[in-house]
Amino acid sequence: MFAFIKRKLTFLKKGNQFSEAEKATSATKPQFPTAKISQDLSKNFELIHTIFDNSNDLVIRRFPIGICSIEAMVVNLNGMSEIKLINDNIIGSLMKEAGKVGTPKQITLKYLKNSAINLNAIQEIDTMDEAVSAILNGDTTFFIDGENKALAMNTRTWAHRGVQEPETEPVVRGSREGFTETLSISISQIRRKIKDPELHFESIRLGRRTQTEVCVVYIRNIANPKIVEEVWRRLKKINIDAVLESGYLEEFIQDAPFSIFPTVGNTETPDKFAAKILEGRVGILVEGTPFALTVPFLFIESFQVAEDYYSRSFFTSLIRLLRFLALHITIALPALYVAIITFHPNIVPETLLLAISRTREGVPFPAFVEALLMGIFYEIFREGAVRMPRAVGQAVSIVGALILGEAAVNAGIISPIMVIVTGLTAVTGFLLPPQTDSITLLRIPLLVIASFFGLFGIIWSYIFIVIHLASLRSFGAPYFSPIMPLTFADLKDSFLRLPWWMMKTRPRVIDWQGSSRMEEDLQPEPPKPGEHES
Repeated sequence: MFAFIKRKLTFLKKGNQFSEAEKATSATKPQFPTAKISQDLSKNFELIHTIFDNSNDLVIRRFPIGICSIEAMVVNLNGMSEIKLINDNIIGSLMKEAGKVGTPKQITLKYLKNSAINLNAIQEIDTMDEAVSAILNGDTTFFIDGENKALAMNTRTWAHRGVQEPETEPVVRGSREGFTETLSISISQIRRKIKDPELHFESIRLGRRTQTEVCVVYIRNIANPKIVEEVWRRLKKINIDAVLESGYLEEFIQDAPFSIFPTVGNTETPDKFAAKILEGRVGILVEGTPFALTVPFLFIESFQVAEDYYSRSFFTSLIRLLRFLALHITIALPALYVAIITFHPNIVPETLLLAISRTREGVPFPAFVEALLMGIFYEIFREGAVRMPRAVGQAVSIVGALILGEAAVNAGIISPIMVIVTGLTAVTGFLLPPQTDSITLLRIPLLVIASFFGLFGIIWSYIFIVIHLASLRSFGAPYFSPIMPLTFADLKDSFLRLPWWMMKTRPRVIDWQGSSRMEEDLQPEPPKPGEHES
């Protein structure tokens, strides 16, 4: 009996090893054949037909060129390439120019590339996988009989969304441009913001089947080369069949995958992205999504928005302090309410305690259950409002917040004070979009701890949260900087935002060179009262 079980286990182990080896082989196996392009045009024609399996959107045009009628072939995908460019600048130009050449020896691929094709971006390729990859990216490939090379010509075009105001990061003052799903448009938007030859773009394709283009962006004389190398190291380790959004990459390259706090930033606005690049960060753009990634990402960035740097520093500093207050309210207010009602009613003024007691008369649930149910119902309504169409989502929000809340209070199921607590918790949570996930996940544990240990549990929870934040790193940068470790030079853009003429240096934890935003001999003196230009 034991021998039979042992044999079965050995067989299963070998089978598992075989499957793992097979997976590893299939993961590294290229999707397209690596065969060289043949000099026989018919073989290339048959191979392309085999690879695409007679796909309906595959367009192949075979035609003779020159007086000697040498066979040529143009291949592209319908809807991915510009038809007018192909007809006028490739096929039409080839037929016209090649007709002037009399002998077959004069009609070479090099001659046609330099003298007969009216396109700017042309690349010679010599393997079939390069040809297939170019076709799938919207390029047009040109084959000629007797040549073991082909030409990949940039004729890419497809329907895309225009530049619009981003809905996730609205502003009152500042640029209203947002990234689009087209990578070339996003790159041009950054070029318009940063007209510096040191601004560098490097591309890589990720996803064995999607072949998604990913672009790494940085300024060479500002960004730390070690951070750039680390970004490339993590990107090259990604082995997945599809990359459809930047969130795929975010999960692969983040420093603490099991932490609820994000260590990779994301934004939809070019001006915010450009500002982070100018501070020495590294950006990542992904084809097919308007959300760009930035690293390193610090906790303090959750309280900074692009509009802070377009308004006067006094008002901006006040708003930032309100955001810090909102963070504590949205995380701890339900837990604080439960702790006071359950364990510490003596710390509340007597008048307020009597008012709370009157509102809770007839409520069948204890404070903890009441707060937990309200938190769950709020998250359900919020998710429903987000997933529904915009008009319907607004109606769902109004129904959930007003009608059902009022009905529950009148029915005596929940107390009015609990509605106020939930409403304050919800509204303050909208002030910190980058930390929405972590805030939502922290509320319930804090609520449970407060129901068992009261205020002491909340205090100890805060201590553990701060310790965890101080232990995190984002591509080598301390996540809780400039608070831990304390960096006085970087505090000028943390709790308060000092005027621009006082923020001369970039953040030290990001900019490894400690370079200045202002040249020493060009730094303007701070304005004096009463001075003005004539």
